[in-house]
Amino acid sequence: MIHLPGISGSTYAVMGLGGSGLAAAEALAASGAEVRAWDDDAARRRDAETRGITLHDLAGGGLNAVKALVLSPGIPHTFPAPHPIAAHARDAGIPIICDIELLTRAKSEARFVGVTGTNGKSTVTALIGHIFQTAGRTAAIGGNLGPAALALAELDAEGTYVLELSSYQIERLETVAFDIAVLINISPDHLDRHGGIEGYVAAKERLFDLARTGAIGVIGADDAHCHAIEGRLHNRGDLTVLPISGSTPVPGGIWVEGGHVIDGRSVTAGLIADLSGAKALPGRHNAQNAAAATAVALSTGIRGEDIAEGLATYSGLPHRQETIRRFGAVTYVNDSKATNPDAALSAIACYKNVYWIAGGCAREGGLRELARARGNELGLVRHAFLIGEAAPDIAKVLDGAVPHTRVDNLDAAVAAAHRAAQAAANGDGGGAVVLLSPACASFDQFTDFEDRGMAFRRAVAALGEPQS
Repeated sequence: MIHLPGISGSTYAVMGLGGSGLAAAEALAASGAEVRAWDDDAARRRDAETRGITLHDLAGGGLNAVKALVLSPGIPHTFPAPHPIAAHARDAGIPIICDIELLTRAKSEARFVGVTGTNGKSTVTALIGHIFQTAGRTAAIGGNLGPAALALAELDAEGTYVLELSSYQIERLETVAFDIAVLINISPDHLDRHGGIEGYVAAKERLFDLARTGAIGVIGADDAHCHAIEGRLHNRGDLTVLPISGSTPVPGGIWVEGGHVIDGRSVTAGLIADLSGAKALPGRHNAQNAAAATAVALSTGIRGEDIAEGLATYSGLPHRQETIRRFGAVTYVNDSKATNPDAALSAIACYKNVYWIAGGCAREGGLRELARARGNELGLVRHAFLIGEAAPDIAKVLDGAVPHTRVDNLDAAVAAAHRAAQAAANGDGGGAVVLLSPACASFDQFTDFEDRGMAFRRAVAALGEPQS
């Protein structure tokens, strides 16, 4: 737990008692603040009470005399409509912050690396942490990934906090704290929470406004939005801009070419690593992730040999192209974290003979990305099994291009994909992949992508052995 200096005797409100909210309430109370904590969900309130957190309904006068409102990232304060407590705080001039803001204020002597992007930010964050560990560096990894920010270890000037940051969290940060700011990529996502694509891009770009003068800005060069941001960063002149790419040489940056990670920061490009041995980093999107993590590691003085070892020994994250089981000639892959079309298409491109499970709650404007892939990535799909609210709309995109079947739920989709993949693999002697990569959020049938991924694991584990 993080000690928060200088807050003893102050009053803070905490709205939302999931993982980050609970950690914030506990850290604030342990540091001497009066905490007024609330959640609209009764089960979460009961859980908080069992942990000794004092509940206080924030409606009415609950925000009187509070220094700040620590608002859970999942609760909107602007679009599509502010939560009533957030609206009250805004009208009263009360700062609305997140737990990461409290961490950056408390540990200003430590180094901070902030990682954001539409896709891949969890992998990049975890990969940086793994490379640091390989190199014997002290680092704490968390934020939007894994442990909540205020549940991390206390680090001093020799330590580095590597934080995954969602666009929601970046909007609620005030302190200029980041020594390295990383923006991997941008594609349409969470548009309802930002009032459209312009607001979403602005939220991501704001990470660079939170970077210290002279900091390093690592930015993807593989999409138009990031390319435009790179130009603006060069014009600012207060950051060292380090571009990265998963497929194209970028002068002065880090890129992957022919499966090799290349350091192009000097006149003569140097080889850092061969990704052929990095089994947990398949595909072009993971090449971009490897380039981003390498850029951060090189910027902190880690040797190329340690980076190469870290890339090769990285074991991957749950629910991100996670191989669950292999039997017969069929592999079962859990990519539940693919909550938008770009992520799903990147996963599909890593395999052949794909039996694809997709669907859920479609992101605003997202299914257009599937339409552009009809003759490319979707050509690798032998049959799609569609679930959830978005199933009819995905079916329209796939009509005439990919055979597809609408099914009631994930269990039925796994069973149907299993039968089709096993029959095809046994029929032609080739391999096949059953891939859960939904291209949609999970909230129509599951609490989150992890809940959906665990349901996929259970369904795959329950399948009978293939007939010989």
